[in-house]
Parts: sequence; C-alpha cells; structure tokens
Amino acid sequence: MARSLFSFTTQRSLLSLLLSSTSLSQVLQLHAQLITRALASDPFVASRLLLAISEIPVISSDATTYADLILSRCPRANTFIWNTVVRIHAAGLEPRRAVVVFRRMRQEGLDTDSYTYPFVLKACGLFLGWEEGGQIHGDVVKKGLDFDLFVTNGLISMCCRCGNLASARRLFDRFLEKDLVSWNAMIGGYASRGEMRQAQELFDEMPERDAFSWAIMIDGYGKKAMDVDSARRLFDCLPDRDLVCWNSMIDGYAGVGRMDDARELFEMMPTQNVISWSILIDGYVNHGDPKEALILFQQMLRQGIRADKVCAVGAISACAQLGALDLGRWVHFYLRKNKVLLDIVVQTALVDMYMKCGSLDHARMVFESMSDRNVISWNAMIVGLGTNGHGEKALELFFRMEREGAAMDDLTFLGVLSACTHAGLVDEGLSIFHRMKGDFGIEPSIEHYGCLVDLLGRAGRLAEAKNVLDTMPVEANPALWGSLLASCRVHRAVDMAAACVQHIAELGADDSGVYILMSNIYADKGMWEDVWRTRRLMGEKGMKKESGRSVIEVDGVVLEFVNGDRSHFLMEDMLRVTWCLSEMCTSLG
Repeated sequence: MARSLFSFTTQRSLLSLLLSSTSLSQVLQLHAQLITRALASDPFVASRLLLAISEIPVISSDATTYADLILSRCPRANTFIWNTVVRIHAAGLEPRRAVVVFRRMRQEGLDTDSYTYPFVLKACGLFLGWEEGGQIHGDVVKKGLDFDLFVTNGLISMCCRCGNLASARRLFDRFLEKDLVSWNAMIGGYASRGEMRQAQELFDEMPERDAFSWAIMIDGYGKKAMDVDSARRLFDCLPDRDLVCWNSMIDGYAGVGRMDDARELFEMMPTQNVISWSILIDGYVNHGDPKEALILFQQMLRQGIRADKVCAVGAISACAQLGALDLGRWVHFYLRKNKVLLDIVVQTALVDMYMKCGSLDHARMVFESMSDRNVISWNAMIVGLGTNGHGEKALELFFRMEREGAAMDDLTFLGVLSACTHAGLVDEGLSIFHRMKGDFGIEPSIEHYGCLVDLLGRAGRLAEAKNVLDTMPVEANPALWGSLLASCRVHRAVDMAAACVQHIAELGADDSGVYILMSNIYADKGMWEDVWRTRRLMGEKGMKKESGRSVIEVDGVVLEFVNGDRSHFLMEDMLRVTWCLSEMCTSLG
C-alpha cells in the first residue's frame, strides 16, 4: 500500500514538473526518472511527456525523433497520443512527417477525430500540396467532420496555401459558424497571392478584426502587391498598432527599396524587437548599403538586443558584400559567444562570407563542421573556390558532391563551369556541360551556355564558341555576345569582334563598354583610324565611360576608391565603419 501511494505521489509530482518544462533537456531528465520507476510506458504518462514536448517553443529534429521513440515504446498508445505526435511533427522542421504519422495511425486502425486533421492539413498546406490535401479533405467529409469549426479552418488554410482559392472560398461561404480565424485565413489566402481587391472586400465585411487582420492586409499590399502607399493608408487608419503591424509596414517599404521611409517609420516605433532590426538590416543589405547595415547591427547590440539568426545572416551578408574579413570574423565570434543558433542557414552565410573575403581556410573549416548541408552550402563552396582561383578544388568538390548523392541544381553547374573556365579546364567543363541533361536531368539555361562560350573563348577556341551562339536552342543575348567579344580581344580576333559588336547593336544593347572594348581591340592591332572612328561614334551617340570603383578593407577600415575622385574614399563612410568596428570590438570584449 505504501509502495503504491509512493508511486502515485511520485507520478503526480513528476507529471506536474513535465507540464511546466520548457526545454527538451528538462523533459529528458524527467523521462529518465519515470523510466527508473517503470512509469514511462504508461499511456497517461506517455501522453504527458508528448504534451510537454509539443509545448517547447522551437521543435528541433531531436524533439521529433524523441516523440517517435516515445510512441514506439507505448504499446497501448491511444488517439490522443498519436494526435500529439502528429502535432509535434507539424510544428517541426519536417512537417511532411506529420502526414507519415497520420498514415501509420490509419494503418493501426486507430480512430481519427477533429483534433487529428487540423495539424495534418497544416502540413499538407506547407509542403505536400493539393493532391495530398485533397485526399485528406475527402477523409474529413467521409467522417462528417467538415462542419467542425477547427477542421474547417484547417481546410480553408490548406486550400489557400496550396493556391486553390476557389475551393477555400466555397468552404468559407458555406460555413455559417465562421470565427475570426476563418476570416483571417481566407483574407490571408487572397493577400498571399496578391489578389488584394478580393482581400479588401472581405476585410471590409469582417464583423470584427484583430491586429493580425490588419497585419495581413498591410503585408499583402506591401509585399505581394508592391503597393506600399495603400499599405501605409491602412496602417495610418489602424487604431491600435502592435509590433506585428509596425514590422509589416517597415518590411513593405524595405521590400521595394524605400529605405528612407522604412528608417523613418523604424525611428517612430514606440518599441522595437529583434525582428524590427532584422528587417531594416536585411533591407540595407539587399538594396546596396551594407555599411549602414553593419552600423545598424552594432547599434542593436549596444541596446542590449540579442541577435537572432535572421539578423546574423544580414550582418554576415553585409560583411561579404564589403569584403570586410575582420568585421565578419567578429560577427562570427559574437554568434559563438552568445550561442546564437548556428544552423545550416547561418553556417552557409558564413561560408559565403569567408569565400568572398578570400579566407578559404575559414570557409572550409565552417563547411566541414556542418552536420547537415544543402545544395546552397555546396554551391557556396564550389563558387567560392572557383572565384578564388582554385578551379581544380572546385571540380573535386563537385565530384565529391556527386559521390555523396547530394542534390544539385542549375546553380551548382553554373559554379563548376565557371570554375573550369577560370582554371582553363576546358575538357572537364565540356564533359560536365554535356552530362547536365543526360546524367542529372537539368536542362541547360542561357546562363550555362554563357559559361560554355566563356570557357571556349578564353581557351582560344573562338570558332567553337561562336558555333555555340549560332546553334543554341534560344537566341543569344547581348551578354553572351559580349563574352565572346572579350575573348576576341584576348586573342586579337578583329573580324570576329566586329561581328560581335554588330550583333550587340542589333539587339539594342550597344553601350559605352562595348565600343571601348572594340576600340581597345583596334588599338592592340595598331589600327588607329578604326580607333578614332569608334571613339567618334561614341561621341555621336552621347556615350561616356563610366567611372571605375573598388572597395578594400585595411585594418578593419572599409575604403571606397572612385576613378577620378581625388579624395579616394568617402570620409564619412570610412569614419562610421571604423567607429562601428571599434564599438563592436568593445561590445564583444
């Protein structure tokens, strides 16, 4: 009797701790205690373990694997347990696994209910598409659950995510017991596709709205319809603005490059969170102002706001654009010191940054330390090696990628073909180009043909390069003829160069660079009359040579040189980036 009472008291105490757990490590510790008391396989205990996992803020792959383990060790698992595992997978990194568990649930003969389908439908909408979702919709109808509010909301959201707005609207219109979630799901479906007229009509009919309703509309106008002025009019009418609405409006401005408006609104915010900072930093990076992005990153750190991975990627990308290795290393150090999640996205950004800054050893170190790699990670390494003059190593990495069965895309082949071009690996490049479609199922695009023309042209095989341009399945664009023109200068092929200029002119892309290159070809051959004729033609067309620019980093200071500018660099930018570096060093210790 005492033993049973002790077991019951212990079980109740441990279960109360489970319900208050906020991390996987805490759940694992409590699970270990339950195992020692032979309680872990009990369905009630297993359900509470899984419920605790489902409440963890970020569901990692370890958490989903652990949930599967608990399910496998519970021979009397009931519908609630299976539903909770489905829910965990739907919120995890691989939502499609929720559908796999759902199918197993059906095979085991367990009954599905109104709590099963919303999470399965969410997974279908995110990854599996309408074909799978339509089948599950049929199951819902057969079970008579299509009049359940939560299931119907799940169906509307799934249809919207799959792009089947007509089906979503039929569900929405026939369902009489709509709640705020139903309205937001349907409006969000229209807004996500840029169909703002329909979204606005529904928004005007809404019996009640919340901050999310306004944010959907602002986000739809700003990001999907690219109509930030309409988004701003809605924003100005908003009675109570929360952080989501502020961030949506700033994101809309940043998305279309109106960074002054985005910054003005950012400064007006009563409070900012890390998402607000990330949006602005990312906006400056994407619209050509990496220096301002780094200064903003430093200001964020000084205010005691801890960077998340999105903000970190923005700062890393800014360093990559500037070629600022010292700044990039400090950002990397900050991420490690503050235990910011170094996932595949952040690590890939680091590889790209180190490669663009010419630090191949650091790039290789990060790449080899990655527990998981995607095609973007491999591409960053291959492109980086080729750009830094290591074509043979890029080729080796491509073959390693093939041996390991890693997924490849068109950018993979662009990277390796470019690497072969710069390293003079003509036969290897030709072999890879011809294998693209047959061995890898990737149709060569005009960019791949451009690499092929460059590969042959640099090797002096100009006739073969021109034959590629004449016989390729799509019409060669000015860039391809320009590539051949550049090779003609290297090999002093005057006649072919003149033909290239003629093609470029016919395509309406005869800018100053083309004629300057042609005049240089004439000059190399001592054909001075043709040089003056070409220069006169430039004058008649009103063409001017563009100023050359370059950016370098010296002792952590980013300097910009402009041809014809006696100051050599922008003093204000130099001082600001220097200040940014010194402040970051101080903040990082």
